Amino acid sequence: MRILIKGGRIIDPSNNRDTTGDLWLEKGRVLEITPPGARAPEKRDQVIAASGLVVAPGLVDMHVHLREPGAEYKETIASGTRAAAAGGITSLACMPNTEPPIDNLAMVELILSKAKNQGLVNVFPIACITKGRAGRELTEMGELKAAGVVAVSDDGDPLSSPGLMRSALQYAGMLDLLVINHAEDKSLSGRGVAHAGFMAAKLGLAGVPRSAMEIMIARDIILAEETGSRIHIPHVSTAGAVRMIREAKARGVKVTAETAPHFLALTDDCLSDYDTHVRVNPPVAEAVDQAALITGLSDGTLDVIATDHAPHSSREKEIEFANAAPGICGLETMLSLVLTCLVAPKKLSLPEALRCLTHNPGKIIQSSKGTLSPGAEADVVIFDPAAERIIQASEFQSQSRNTPFDGWKVQGEVMATLVAGRVVYRHASWNN
Repeated sequence: MRILIKGGRIIDPSNNRDTTGDLWLEKGRVLEITPPGARAPEKRDQVIAASGLVVAPGLVDMHVHLREPGAEYKETIASGTRAAAAGGITSLACMPNTEPPIDNLAMVELILSKAKNQGLVNVFPIACITKGRAGRELTEMGELKAAGVVAVSDDGDPLSSPGLMRSALQYAGMLDLLVINHAEDKSLSGRGVAHAGFMAAKLGLAGVPRSAMEIMIARDIILAEETGSRIHIPHVSTAGAVRMIREAKARGVKVTAETAPHFLALTDDCLSDYDTHVRVNPPVAEAVDQAALITGLSDGTLDVIATDHAPHSSREKEIEFANAAPGICGLETMLSLVLTCLVAPKKLSLPEALRCLTHNPGKIIQSSKGTLSPGAEADVVIFDPAAERIIQASEFQSQSRNTPFDGWKVQGEVMATLVAGRVVYRHASWNN
């Protein structure tokens, strides 16, 4: 059976396409894009009417915590991929801070097997840089890459040793394997739980200075430049970090970077009522930093918007601010927050925003995802960019509900998500 997605606004940043037309899918792959009505469907074809809607490559989220194995009470591969599908995400890269961590071939095979049997979207594992995430001995990166990992990272435990980080970059560089190092110097962040600014001082919260992020980024850029290896900077949140990445790119350093929707939607003013749902690491910074992030996305300094989806149970959030687990559930709110905070106020065009959500992350993890090129797997999101909705955490597909955006009025509603031509999510109100 062929599928015709008819009459939508087709935006495919990978091919610089933004046009009204018909998208044809066949045998789980993209067949072609034709002008509206240029080819009539046959009786056996399934027709999905998309007039007034955007048809785009499925979103690619390269920073997700699925929690399985080890913390299935927060999230599982099954629930996390359901949440991803509801958010228009068709491919995700999962971080290795599981228990046990993803630091060997057996763990990679476990993740891939569970994703195949229980998942709704494509799952790409990220493995550890060091065994046990202990920061002492490098993992067998060659074996891990052959098994299917797309990057290595010790996630929330940064490699503090410059020598070990240099060795990791050299090893990964020989394999053309991406290295992602958590950007934090813990000797500077200490016990900080909020951005070290006026709000933290006013509320009596221990602060994390910008330098905690920026010193680690500066070190990693120097090492990446020296080794010629690829480095990716996660969850960038400060103006100084954006500036350093911009300068490094201008010199030809193989550096890419991401920011997260919560940094684009919030500033540290959100701390005023001690809401633990805004407790994140790195912390939300000031308006000047947020403006720099948006400029960085606009000029290509920042390549990707990724959720850093970090589900937690209520018992880990409904406690004192300083003791609350850091993190936000982001899979089901990312697209709406980007549309509301960036596209609606014309800070980014819709194609520019979608490039950061599809083509760029797909390219960075060296996958074939994030495109509607003929022959590509038919991973597609159909959404209404103008639809207004109220975020309801109680309706999340995720097993956790930790979000500061509960009750927010936002723009953008995912109507359907397809993976390899199969509908894995359909909005309850959509009669197509």
